This record gives sequence, structure tokens and C-alpha cells, in this order.
Amino acid sequence: MRELSITPGELEHEENTIYRGGVLERPGCALRLRRVNGRAMLTFKQRRPSSSAIKFQDENEVVVADADALAAILTALNFRPGLVYEKRRTRWQVGKAKVVIDELPFGLFMEIEASVKEIKRVEKILGAADLPAVMETYPSLTRQVGVNKRGVIEARFASKRLRKS
Repeated sequence: MRELSITPGELEHEENTIYRGGVLERPGCALRLRRVNGRAMLTFKQRRPSSSAIKFQDENEVVVADADALAAILTALNFRPGLVYEKRRTRWQVGKAKVVIDELPFGLFMEIEASVKEIKRVEKILGAADLPAVMETYPSLTRQVGVNKRGVIEARFASKRLRKS
């Protein structure tokens, strides 16, 4: 994308905690507390059934002032951390699409968020039309390759641990 003179946004360092318990045990449901560059967000996602390589889901997100207090509330409500993964993300705007490159401890991934038509157009611009789609989510990949630490599966970068905010 840099070769196309598209300027990236700020590098984001993330720690994502996926909770389990209650309705979160249903397939396609996820509750995530994300800490990124000193900010925090709580997100609930629910996947819509689809056989397409393009993922469709409902997503509701709220900015959180105190991530540690929210984590304590979630624990009091019997939600508990199930897995944690770290991620480095860079964002670009390509036409009407949001393009992100994610580096996780287990690989590099690209996501394109836009209408199906715009995704296909941007894939061609970036030379990514023939890249295989990854159907697994970051949490499912973390479950496959992460390390179990006291009942929580973790995928963290080896160099240093992200600071909580």
C-alpha cells in the first residue's frame, strides 16, 4: 500500500481479552475487552450465518473509561477471561474501504471492511484477489496455537508484554 502512496494510520498495540460464560458460550457470540494505545473498548459480536468467504456480523462497541473496573464488573457477572491475544494493527483508507494489516504472534493478516463490491475492487488494486481467505477468527486461531496459562489461553509477543491501560 505504501507503493501506491497510501499513508498508514498510527500503529496500534492491542491486548484483547475474550470472555466466556452465559450467552457467550453460543457459537458466533463474542465479548471482547480491547486495550489499545491507552484506550479501551468493549465489543459484543454476533456472527450471521453465511457460506461466503466474506464474514457478516453484527457488532456493538462502547468506549470504556476504566478497563480494570469493567473487567471486575464482568467477573462479578460470572463472565471470565477465556483467552487473550496481542495484536499490532496498521490502518489504511483505500477508496471507500477500510484496510487493516494485523500482526499477531502467529502471523500476518489483512482485513478489508466495505461492501462486497468495494472489497473485490480493493483486492484487485492491492493485488490480493488471489490470496486465500482465512475463515477462522483471531480467537479461534489463538485457541489453536496459544499457551494455556492458569485456564486462560494466551498468544502474546515474545519481545515484551503490552502494558495494561
